[in-house]
Amino acid sequence: MFFQNRNIFNILFEAIPEGVIIVDESQTILAANSSAETMFGYTNQELSNKKLDVLIPKKFHTNHKHHFSNFIKSNNIRKTTHNSNLTGIKKNNKQFPIEIGLNPFSVENNNFVLALLIDITVRKQNELKIETLNTQLEQKVTQRTLQLKNTIKQLKLLNLNYKKEIAKRVEAENKIKLTLKKEQELSNLKTKFLTLVSHEFKTPLSGILTSTMLLNKYQLKSEQNRREKHIKTIESKVHYLDNILNDFLSVERLDANQVNYKITKFNLSKVINEVIYNTNMLLKNGQKINIPHNIDDFILEQDEIILVLILSNLMCNAVKYSPENSTIIIKIIKNGKNISFVIIDKGIGIPLNDQNYVFNRYFRAENALNIQGTGIGLSIVKAHVENLGGTISFKSKENEGSVFILKIPIINKL
Repeated sequence: MFFQNRNIFNILFEAIPEGVIIVDESQTILAANSSAETMFGYTNQELSNKKLDVLIPKKFHTNHKHHFSNFIKSNNIRKTTHNSNLTGIKKNNKQFPIEIGLNPFSVENNNFVLALLIDITVRKQNELKIETLNTQLEQKVTQRTLQLKNTIKQLKLLNLNYKKEIAKRVEAENKIKLTLKKEQELSNLKTKFLTLVSHEFKTPLSGILTSTMLLNKYQLKSEQNRREKHIKTIESKVHYLDNILNDFLSVERLDANQVNYKITKFNLSKVINEVIYNTNMLLKNGQKINIPHNIDDFILEQDEIILVLILSNLMCNAVKYSPENSTIIIKIIKNGKNISFVIIDKGIGIPLNDQNYVFNRYFRAENALNIQGTGIGLSIVKAHVENLGGTISFKSKENEGSVFILKIPIINKL
């Protein structure tokens, strides 16, 4: 049934650089792209109709059957896991580490699972090298510190002004430690960034691929609702990827101080209408937005585009972290030379222990780790708000919702 539109299927299936395998409920492999066949050491079409067990070490067979059955029943997408204990087995019985992303779907009442496979052998080797280098670096720091201490002892005996010399040496040691710490933090930040980009792009692309494949199955006029469902999925995921790219570009411009703010005079109602239009595309079932209706005479002198970006980000967060059939409220309060935007939701809220880190780049609250996101949106918002002469704050309680308060000058005098 996966080959009714063979040419389109093959093009999409083989275009993915990672290994892709499709199995049915009986764990029979229905399709595998060339990347998967090469990864496991099989020739063209050799994996078709084989049991999935041939790719799994024997000691994991029993547990895997149980996990697979539960996964089919739950019908939930499982994002790519970084569990270092996952291994596959090649045709020559050689085991190797892998990452797996699982995406269940149904066609004509039959359940299937699309697995996205990545051979992380090289990554594991690199991690081992990095670990070894870090150990060597720590040893060198220990050796240098010991040498420094010995030098200080000698200076105490030989120099009448040993106190000053000790102070200088201690300062130098602290600088070395501080530099080392900053380098390690930068390395960790880069690793986290690359992992984030890889993960946040692969999951939507997998969804787009699946929806594109299924679109070709619905040719009848009576199946228009199904087609529209998958088209909406594709549009949503493309919109999500576009937002990620825009966020990364914003971070780069902010870090390089290359943001050129353009202050113009505009009607606030125009901005609010654009923000609500952007947000409406993301609403879940039953969600609605309450907006103020007394702002037609509000005129601002600010950067209109940046204000739309700020408010859209806050509104999208309110939608994303709120349940279905909930209401998001936006209030606008004019107070002297300033104007405040208050965005209220009844979503999952922010845990108290995480609230000090909400505006940190790449930070995700503990209760939001299973929800798609990059963790850079609020850091971008805060930077733009402060550059426009404003402030942003929030109040939140876990499982009860959040209130974000944005305050900016009505007239920007940059």
